[in-house]
Amino acid sequence: MRQLAAWEDMKAQLEPLGCTIVATSVDTLEQANEMMDKSGTTFDFAYGVTQEESETLGAWWTVDHHGGYIQPSEFLLGRGGVVLGSMYASGPVGRMGADEALRQITNRERRRLEQEKERP
Repeated sequence: MRQLAAWEDMKAQLEPLGCTIVATSVDTLEQANEMMDKSGTTFDFAYGVTQEESETLGAWWTVDHHGGYIQPSEFLLGRGGVVLGSMYASGPVGRMGADEALRQITNRERRRLEQEKERP
């Protein structure tokens, strides 16, 4: 839940850059609402993600004695849906930090604006 709260904390800095945060989970609507309430998140949260949907997202799916679930996967998408960065984990370690994402997006946007100024 700390990850979600960290993204929420960065939301005000990301929105002026044209960024949107979306989380996904296999949780039910009730579980997703509980998690959002506990973490204080206000961004979009897709719930009930299926194996087929996780494969469409490009995320790994694990099957175990509980059924199945999506592994932690994070994607930074640029204009036109181009993947600028991704992070895959098989557990809670190795997540993309919201501050790191903000730094990458800010640097990329700065370079884009500099290139636009250089064009005739």
